[in-house]
Amino acid sequence: MRQFEKPTRTLTARRPAPAAPAATAVAALAAVLLTGCGTQTAGTSGTSARAGAAGAPTASGSTGPCGAPQPAGPAQDGVRITAVGPACAEYEVTNPGAEPSDITVLFARTPDQASGPGNLSRTVTALAPGATEKGRLDLTAPGPGPATAKPGTAPQVKILKVRSVPSAEAPRPDGPCPPSGLRLYADQGDAAMGLRVVGLHLRNCGTTTVALDGYPTLQLLDQGHRPVDGVRLLSGGAEIATGTGADKPPQKIALRPGEGAGATLVWRNTTEAGTPVNVPYVRVRATPGAAPVMVTPELDLGTTGRLGIGAWAREDAAAQAPASRPPAAGG
Repeated sequence: MRQFEKPTRTLTARRPAPAAPAATAVAALAAVLLTGCGTQTAGTSGTSARAGAAGAPTASGSTGPCGAPQPAGPAQDGVRITAVGPACAEYEVTNPGAEPSDITVLFARTPDQASGPGNLSRTVTALAPGATEKGRLDLTAPGPGPATAKPGTAPQVKILKVRSVPSAEAPRPDGPCPPSGLRLYADQGDAAMGLRVVGLHLRNCGTTTVALDGYPTLQLLDQGHRPVDGVRLLSGGAEIATGTGADKPPQKIALRPGEGAGATLVWRNTTEAGTPVNVPYVRVRATPGAAPVMVTPELDLGTTGRLGIGAWAREDAAAQAPASRPPAAGG
């Protein structure tokens, strides 16, 4: 906690002079404008406030800075949009699970303003079981995508996707070094003509050398974090495609502090007869005895039933620069 110096003298409070009517009006207008879309935080386009274990109820029957409250409806994986206005939208994220979780929400809106954004991703970290955090989206910030807005149309915000990862297993590309001494995360990935490639990145941020020999250990998980059966995990990616980096032979690596390694996941999303398999989560262990990290590579395996896993290979620091995932949870 930051310490403050004790005052060296005593100040006597004085009653302020009455404000002039014009000054009062200006101050009131400024207050309205400042609260219209909330206080902006560097690096984000919205605000959030955490409520207690049960969350604070949304006011009803009144119009807030983001418009009238939305009719009460079922939450989507614990997330609910509570109000939408011309410049912002408000939402609530509740952790329905039994352990603290990092929850990432992907929002989408129709681009009804020339400067409006496309998809917006927000992540709430270490949200306690049953707790609720409120947030606000700035719908006026510049964003990707073409501007196809029609003047005078109202914003339409919806929840596209919700991803929840146990905070104890969440990847921290830019965070403090975890107790394991190994920082692991998945990159943004690449896709072309049905071929998918995602990189796993590992960095030794600890103080001891880690021995790598072969492949990372993977467990595929569905939306409810349940194991997914029926998918062949291949050592290497040659059966899927060549030239992806996943078909290099395994090698023994002594990963010293500060050094990094990478592995590649490769698959195809071809769909033929049968039911397509989608795997949002993968629990990864760098070595068989390492602490698990849950990433969200969004494996759309189609009906192929195969996933190629590349062996660990040395990776320089430049290749390990954390890549921001597309608006999804992640990784």
